[in-house]
Amino acid sequence: MSELKLPTYADVVAASERIAGHAHRTPVATSRTANEELGAEVFFKCENLQRMGAFKFRGGYNALARFDDVQRRAGVVAFSSGNHAQAIALSARLLGIPATIIMPHDAPASKIAATRGYGAELVLYDRYTEDREQIGRDLAAKHGLTLIPPYDHADVIAGQGTAAKELLEDVPRLDALFVCLGGGGLLSGSALAARAISPSTKIYGVEPEAGNDGQQSFRSGSIVHIDTPKTIADGAQTQHLGKLTFPIIQRDVDDILTVSDEQLRAEMRFFAARMKMVVEPTGCLGFAAARAMKEQLRGKRVGVIISGGNVDIERYAALLAP
Repeated sequence: MSELKLPTYADVVAASERIAGHAHRTPVATSRTANEELGAEVFFKCENLQRMGAFKFRGGYNALARFDDVQRRAGVVAFSSGNHAQAIALSARLLGIPATIIMPHDAPASKIAATRGYGAELVLYDRYTEDREQIGRDLAAKHGLTLIPPYDHADVIAGQGTAAKELLEDVPRLDALFVCLGGGGLLSGSALAARAISPSTKIYGVEPEAGNDGQQSFRSGSIVHIDTPKTIADGAQTQHLGKLTFPIIQRDVDDILTVSDEQLRAEMRFFAARMKMVVEPTGCLGFAAARAMKEQLRGKRVGVIISGGNVDIERYAALLAP
């Protein structure tokens, strides 16, 4: 059996060059309120202001931009609860590639509408009873499509790592970096960038309490599979880490933390009230953990990646309500 070939920081650099002019170099925001409460300097990388509203565009575009002519003509298939779906759909539209996207029927209506709006063909499934990965493999085999999974793909990981690369270029010498964790694409890519640019930075992955497969995997030393977790962080309702993402996380990440749905609601209210930003529940994971660790972060320079801002307005209003 051949040894697994993991992406490297060189792949992140190449991805950065590939997506330049297509992905936004998103701003880094600060909040006096956050700084005073934590007793630290907190820097928020605002991927909620990325194209299609999430960091996923980086990895999606990087992966599709590497297709050869045969792959481009045949098309791409992807499965996603929403943000990867939109990322692949938009990237495919920009690159002239046909796209088929497998989405759960209970995905946020805004994400389904946006994915359709980018011109993708949708296949809906039940996330609690059906296997999206098997549906994707079947469609790829039947129609000659290239399957691009939401996180366990070298080009996707490299693309996602460009967010942390930019943050660490704009804000050097971070003491800690908090990154949301679902399947591990953003965290593993961020770890590749951080270890290369700022080796002393402590890297924390953050997932919902109900879906702590990453934490279990990290502490046990092998990939743990769980049932689809019930959490408001729909972007982190993954069942396991990937064969590529896990070894990078195991090697380069300092710890995996968890937060509750109530903590995520509190951070949604914070971002709305104090920073005038719409942030989806998954995007609040990093700051929720940083806030919980404030005693350990006093006097530190802290980076937080806000992963996205795609949430239905009606659901957003309901989640903000006390």
